[in-house]
Amino acid sequence: MHKIFLTACLAAPLTALAQTQPQAQGQATPAKPATSAKPKEAAPVVPSVTVAGERPTNRIDRQVYDVKSDISSTNGTAADALNNVPSVAVDPDGTVTLRGSSNVQILVDGKPSAMLQGDNRGPTLQAMNADDIESVEVINNPGAQFGNEAGGGPILNLVMRRNRKPGGFANVNANAGYAGRYNSAASGSYNEGPWGFQGGVNVRHDGRNSTAIVSRDRLDPATGNFVHSSQTSSGAGLNDMGGVNGTVSYNLDQSDTLTASANYMARGNDQRGIDHYLNGATAGFPATDYVRTTAREGDAKNFSWGTRYDHKGQLPNETLKIDLRVSASENDSNSAYANDYASGNLPDTRAHQRNDTSTHIVDFTGDYERPLAGGSLKAGYKVATNKNNFDTLYTDINPQTSAAVVNPARSNRFDLEETVVALYGSYQLKLNDRWGVLGGLRTEYTDMDIHQITSGTEAKNSYTNFIPSLFATYKATEDANMRFSYARRIRRPNANDLNPYVVYRDEFNVSSGNPMLKPTKTDSFEVGYETKVAGLETNLRGYYRKDTDAIVDYRTFIANNVLLTTRQNGEGSHSSGLEFTVSGKLTPSLTLNSSGNLARSQQTTQDDTGALVTRTANSLSGRVRLNYAYSAATQVQMALQMQGKTLSGQGYRSPNNTFNLSVRQAVTPRLSLVGTVTDLFSTNKMETVINSATLRETSTRRFDGRVFYVGLSYRLGGPATAPESNNEPRFGPPQGPGGPGRGGPGGPSDG
Repeated sequence: MHKIFLTACLAAPLTALAQTQPQAQGQATPAKPATSAKPKEAAPVVPSVTVAGERPTNRIDRQVYDVKSDISSTNGTAADALNNVPSVAVDPDGTVTLRGSSNVQILVDGKPSAMLQGDNRGPTLQAMNADDIESVEVINNPGAQFGNEAGGGPILNLVMRRNRKPGGFANVNANAGYAGRYNSAASGSYNEGPWGFQGGVNVRHDGRNSTAIVSRDRLDPATGNFVHSSQTSSGAGLNDMGGVNGTVSYNLDQSDTLTASANYMARGNDQRGIDHYLNGATAGFPATDYVRTTAREGDAKNFSWGTRYDHKGQLPNETLKIDLRVSASENDSNSAYANDYASGNLPDTRAHQRNDTSTHIVDFTGDYERPLAGGSLKAGYKVATNKNNFDTLYTDINPQTSAAVVNPARSNRFDLEETVVALYGSYQLKLNDRWGVLGGLRTEYTDMDIHQITSGTEAKNSYTNFIPSLFATYKATEDANMRFSYARRIRRPNANDLNPYVVYRDEFNVSSGNPMLKPTKTDSFEVGYETKVAGLETNLRGYYRKDTDAIVDYRTFIANNVLLTTRQNGEGSHSSGLEFTVSGKLTPSLTLNSSGNLARSQQTTQDDTGALVTRTANSLSGRVRLNYAYSAATQVQMALQMQGKTLSGQGYRSPNNTFNLSVRQAVTPRLSLVGTVTDLFSTNKMETVINSATLRETSTRRFDGRVFYVGLSYRLGGPATAPESNNEPRFGPPQGPGGPGRGGPGGPSDG
């Protein structure tokens, strides 16, 4: 749904290294079916349906996974689509991990977006339609053309669906789900002559109710004994979400294209919660038993607009891209709390908390590519500003008089302004029939202005980073390729990481940032081998990643049973592992897509006593998806997802698994019935374990299991038989070689 711009692939002269060769930039699309570098297979048993996550269309610096024709895409979310990508996991809260690490940068068509930063990311992924996503690019070692915004780690680039064929195309779907859930979307495009139009609208009423149990044993410093406490919670609230987007492009001539796009998305923040707390007695505090009720309401608004100019030069594959994008996310919520005590001789309390946060990003980039000395030179610039504003007002309310008094310990205003200026250059060369290389260097200057308005504190920081990258490919045989890569990245702390004021979460937990954080530097190495085994496409990758000054969670008690979670720079961490994918047809009717990641990670952090503690985790994560064509009209997809143990500062997250089922029935060539069930066996949970010198805690949170959707998907117009899976249905006759080419509503300029 988030079509800021439609994505054009990074031009590459090495067709032996890149599996696909995109059309020359700015060139008008001829009136013939799109072609692919893949050999054309027989028409699928069920039209318009293939399995998401099939063998990636690999490029020298990334893997590209097709997710647009997953059976469940018509009623799923972007979070569901990402969960189909090897080594990627999205939990019910929207936290994204790649190879077990949450330091992941998510881009849309190669550009950062305000709606996918900080606390906005999870709700946005759960509101964005999966059907709007064409593919997901996994860039474990980003090259010089990519910046270090919003995490600076490996990149997941959402390539939004686009259509450049002449004529008109449209899709409409409507779905109903368990407990009043529903969603509906319509999208379409029209290309004629030099003009191209594309847009969509969607609505969704969805959410995940949850229950949680926290068992905590904390050290009483007065007695030296551990004291037990517990928390049981339930939260409920389905929210309304909706969005609209549009793109228009105009081919000035065969060499120049102008594109403009805009989108808007809104969602609710309403929720109701009940928490029951039991605190054991310590030497200084009596035991307490009380219930907290929470009523939250609010709204979130996300919007963006952008313009782009694409020029195709005189030389082969010579291109120039100038791109301006503006995006913003604005969120507000109001929470009313009531604590009712059953013991401890304490009076009941009432409180109110208002949160207003916003993120505004302006991203201006230019990228130039041309052939040079037998290879391809690419250079570019970026000027970007990122402004974050936080305003939290917490008031204690007298239950008898209703008088409100501001609680200064839980109220604060904080602003962060970040400006990044970057230059990069890269050179790609085919050395011979077997070897190809791509090397690059990026220079980034960062300037940060920190305004802690509540305390009147001002701070400023600026620094320059040099970021190298190197990639190589080797064609071992006709059916086997090897890939090598190295990249250095930096992760700058975000606004939440830096804000020192305490933010209230619940009676057990508060959080704050650390203004003394330093950026994390990451050196990442990878080697891969791709071939065919028994007719199945296989991909094996070994990797090693080392973090210096890794930013990790740090927890300590600041009051009786009130745990503060903040951030600190750890002594260092590293991870390594083997990642594999296997995909292909087991039989004419049965297709397999499987992936796994056998990983070992290690973190060295400071314990709450000040001692250095090293933690190690070995884990196996994976996915197995089977797509079975029962008949020409019926298709069934089963997906098992398993997430292994992952480290998190002073603790770890336990393994987790889910099983999803999808069925698609073709009613007519234009009309399909789709049903999906997520977490069929209700096994999805989030369990974190902390075991430090002063704290032993297990927190288990479960979400609605067996959530099902059933709906209809209808293609407007078109022939009596459905087109191939990579084509959209058409209404109206072809109008000649109209519509935008590669420089039309297309791809990212990667700066």
